[in-house]
Amino acid sequence: MSSAVKLKPLREQVIVITGASSGIGRATACMAARRGAQVVCAARNAEALDTLVDEIERAGGRALAAPCDVTDTAAVRALGERAIAWAGRIDCWVNNAGVAIASELADLPEAEARRLFDVNFWGVVAGSQTALPYLERQGGALINMGSFLSDVAAPFMGIYAASKHAVKGYTDALRIEFKMDRRNVSVTLIKPAPIATPVLQHQRNRLGRQATMPPPFYRPDDVAAAILYTAEHPVRDLFVGGPARLGSVLGQALPALTDLFAARSAHHLFTNAHPAQDRPDNLFGLSLPAVIDGDTHGHTARHSLYTALRLRPRTTALAVMAIALIGIAGRHAGRIR
Repeated sequence: MSSAVKLKPLREQVIVITGASSGIGRATACMAARRGAQVVCAARNAEALDTLVDEIERAGGRALAAPCDVTDTAAVRALGERAIAWAGRIDCWVNNAGVAIASELADLPEAEARRLFDVNFWGVVAGSQTALPYLERQGGALINMGSFLSDVAAPFMGIYAASKHAVKGYTDALRIEFKMDRRNVSVTLIKPAPIATPVLQHQRNRLGRQATMPPPFYRPDDVAAAILYTAEHPVRDLFVGGPARLGSVLGQALPALTDLFAARSAHHLFTNAHPAQDRPDNLFGLSLPAVIDGDTHGHTARHSLYTALRLRPRTTALAVMAIALIGIAGRHAGRIR
């Protein structure tokens, strides 16, 4: 993204976040408010938004609960209007709302596949088109939520991966068009590795046994920190978790080998031996529980060193230079001896 795009410090921003009721969206809203931003929290679950706003306000922040279904384009436009009426401007818009289905593609009903695309892809389109006129007024950031599956595919997550591929294509094309028109808007795609949100509890599961994701799992706060970094710094795309970056590189460099590995490890990495639990999902219903952290099926969620270094480019560059200088000095001292 061009360095000509100037973004405000977070403490001066008004940020709209869709999918804010749980997981990454809720973590981002809380972190943004702690750092001084005014936050418009959008999701279908009005009760969850109320508890989120109450939590933010009790901590001294400022937030607005704005119930909204991103599959309803008119409701998304109304979300933008409500944010303007409340705060007077929008500096950053985060298209984060998403749902997931664990299913073999051959067994997936068309209605469920279309519903997932309505949320994951068309919700991003509606949010982007709504946000653009507001962001252009003073310059701003449009941040879309992709996935490590924006670049590769995975068994049992095929329709989800397809939606994230579509989000990537749309975001990349939008960025190019903004550059053509010299629009003062930064466009970023966030691509997380598996994150310890309630996604495994919220997704619809058609597999007959418990669906999971390959570890390691990373903390939702890592994704929130990445999102808020790109709210202040124009960045083209940003991976969260080193395996997401590695998987993307391998998938593009060695696609046939990556496909073979995924096929042979599918049941081991994406399911486990436990039967699927009979519980409601959020494909058509609401996200419950409305919390940040979720079940990782026995794996410990960790913070990503890769992401921490990526969000501190100057510190990382200085550390690399220092290590290089130490190495040079060591080799020089050895020759002197």
